[in-house]
Amino acid sequence: MPRIAVVDPEKLRDKHQNLYIQSICPVNREGKECIRVDAKGRLSIDEKLCIGCGICVLKSPKDSIHIINLPEELDSPPIHRYGENGFHLYSLPQPSFGKVVGVLGVNGIGKSTAIKILAGILKPNLGKDTEAGFSDLVQFFKGTEAQAFFEGLQKGKIKVSYKPQQVEIIPKKAKGTVRHLLQKVDERGKFDDIVEKLQLGQVLDHDITSISGGELQRVAVAATALKKANLYIFDELTSYLDIKQRLRTASFIRELATPETAVLVIEHDLIALDYMADVIHIMYGKPAVYGIVSLPKTTKAGINVYLEGYIKEHNMRFRDHPLLFDVRPASIPAA
Repeated sequence: MPRIAVVDPEKLRDKHQNLYIQSICPVNREGKECIRVDAKGRLSIDEKLCIGCGICVLKSPKDSIHIINLPEELDSPPIHRYGENGFHLYSLPQPSFGKVVGVLGVNGIGKSTAIKILAGILKPNLGKDTEAGFSDLVQFFKGTEAQAFFEGLQKGKIKVSYKPQQVEIIPKKAKGTVRHLLQKVDERGKFDDIVEKLQLGQVLDHDITSISGGELQRVAVAATALKKANLYIFDELTSYLDIKQRLRTASFIRELATPETAVLVIEHDLIALDYMADVIHIMYGKPAVYGIVSLPKTTKAGINVYLEGYIKEHNMRFRDHPLLFDVRPASIPAA
């Protein structure tokens, strides 16, 4: 059975404690070095030697060590790993031309990591110590749709425009008015149209540092859409927006998807996601430990699976309880 070990070094700073954890490991007691503590006191675990007994988990501070037995189908290298005993990402969502593809999952499950890989911002390491090149990725995904995607990215046939999650950092990197910044990135000649659809007319002459969070979010969406690309990726596009602006922005995102253009969206708002997405990938696993991307599902089916917390085809329960809504009749005030 494939097994991963994830260690939080921030919670394991005490060298004497780490040496104690090392000393009680059954594999170490047999003379093998499953748990290692280096000269600086940092603890690491050899996943190949680990037998999954869980003793180190019980004897260490809460959530400082995770030993996870993965499903048999994951007996292959991860697409990306954040160092030895770090977070593991398995599989990627698949963009689809002519469709808005949604990605749904809890925080810390690898959603942003996955789309940064697709955007070419983060180079995956395929579980190794070095970054993978395009030829490595093409070989890794050979025989899948991802192979064609990375070949297209390598040859320049796929051009990506990406909106990051943390729009609040934009004023720290960009200077000038909203009008200046949007016209500067307008490669499609759609400035007036997009400004109108996202209701940005009133802030065009405001400095980027003086607008609200909701306005900044819409500016970031506009800047992403103004670039000439055939894959638009949006990481959390409705934060800071009120319900009306969320639906307006979702409607705008739907218009971006054409037979020649694909759209990929990470979103937690189920109403907005239901409104704009054609299909959904669910990301599940264990936050800060590992993440897996499900096969695409229709939006309605995907949201229902997410609420239920159980993926039938994988026989995988990723939440120990379903999410239920308490529906009550509206209360009528007394006369």
